[in-house]
Amino acid sequence: METKPRALPSALATALAFGASGAVLVLEIVALRLVGPYVGVTLQVSSSVIGVALAAIAYGAWIGGRLADRFDPRTLLAPALILGAIGSAVTLPLVRWGGELLRGGAAPAVLLLAACAIFLPALVLSTIPPMVVKLQLADLSQAGTVVGRLSSIGTLGAITATLVTGFVFVAAMPSSVIVMSLAVVLAASGFALGWWLRRDLPGTPRIRASLAAVGLVGAGLGAAAPTPCDVETAYHCASVVEDPAREGGRTLLLNSARHSYVDLDDPTYLEFEYVKWIGAVTDVLAPAGTRIDALHLGGGGFTVPNYVRATRPGSDQLVLELDGGLVDLDERDLGLRPGPDLRVQVGDARVGLAARPDAAYDLVVGDAFGHLVVPWHLATREMADEVARVLRPGGVYAQNVIDYPPNRFIRAEVATVAAAFPNVALIAPPASIAGDRGSNFVILASHSPLPVNAMWPRLAAIEEPVTVLTGPELDAFVDGARVLTDDYAPVDQLLAG
Repeated sequence: METKPRALPSALATALAFGASGAVLVLEIVALRLVGPYVGVTLQVSSSVIGVALAAIAYGAWIGGRLADRFDPRTLLAPALILGAIGSAVTLPLVRWGGELLRGGAAPAVLLLAACAIFLPALVLSTIPPMVVKLQLADLSQAGTVVGRLSSIGTLGAITATLVTGFVFVAAMPSSVIVMSLAVVLAASGFALGWWLRRDLPGTPRIRASLAAVGLVGAGLGAAAPTPCDVETAYHCASVVEDPAREGGRTLLLNSARHSYVDLDDPTYLEFEYVKWIGAVTDVLAPAGTRIDALHLGGGGFTVPNYVRATRPGSDQLVLELDGGLVDLDERDLGLRPGPDLRVQVGDARVGLAARPDAAYDLVVGDAFGHLVVPWHLATREMADEVARVLRPGGVYAQNVIDYPPNRFIRAEVATVAAAFPNVALIAPPASIAGDRGSNFVILASHSPLPVNAMWPRLAAIEEPVTVLTGPELDAFVDGARVLTDDYAPVDQLLAG
């Protein structure tokens, strides 16, 4: 007669179900941050990581159930934990070396990199819950109770890991440290479980030793893998690169994209073309030396706030920046010096905007991005209405947008801003207006007529030619595009082209 495998103690079974499911969710959340520097942080990237993780969980549960029916699950649990640790450790080299080959936002590259980031360890760890269920099913009359209890415990483990990772781990340590720490915990748990089961499974020490050797190799590869970051903040993989052609020049890279340029010796020097356009608008709005009240939605490298401070002393400026770690980096490496005339409020731009008084600002600059995408909730009619509320009658709203042919997002965003403002203009290179290439676009909006004619001499002095669309020309460009709202703002899909 076949002897059934001895059931695990209830507490141990609960811990395994809770821990294995939780570990998968830790990896899923961290995977979003690992792939961001290479393929961006968009809805498609998030969907790919979630989809790959769910596929790994599904296949892992199926494989785990099949194995539990063919072998004694007690012989498989410790190796599964150790293999999960190895899979977690090799995630770093797979993503960081693979990411250099798969850069860009193409769907195949995104899916493949997402698979490198999570599929292997998630699949292995997902084999554990069905094995634990098999060991606890001593009485089929209690099958519903056992399966339901362990399923709920696994779900609670996933929920707990999601909240703790999002609110604690990501804010406290780099992604690489989270992954390697998880690998260490899984490996230690696997060896501890194997030691506890050694009386029933005398042949497993050699297996554990072999897995340990493989794990050490994986850990070594993870430690040696190149990192694209100088600093990993709660939202970005950030680096500051010196400009060899300009002594004080510094470029801020966020997720490997050039987001800001700062000259430490000359805050009036503007490198990026779109920043020059905003500078020209500012110069026309208020002559040099004239004090203004300015609100900046997004800080980045604080290029525009520093330009206003240098050219219009005494101005009152508030910057709403989501990423406190980026502000710290700006202070340390990019010369940011907050003060009474340049205040920084860390938090979501839309939440901060809602708390600002009516008609309080002469200039509002919208330059908030997640990788190369304007966050969807900052691109809606409701957001534009809030900007219109805080802008003075003669003030100007300047919003930076990046889009690519066929220009679906920029057309929709112009229509959205125009729904909140009576006067709107668009600045962009002619080739981008024609839909021949992607670039920055700057939308201008005001309650009063915009000083387009006064801007032309300054815009004409910029090296790259630009076009300013207003009136019927702008209407023809928008071509009836849909106004984005909080209820319907498919920003990522519009950008996908």
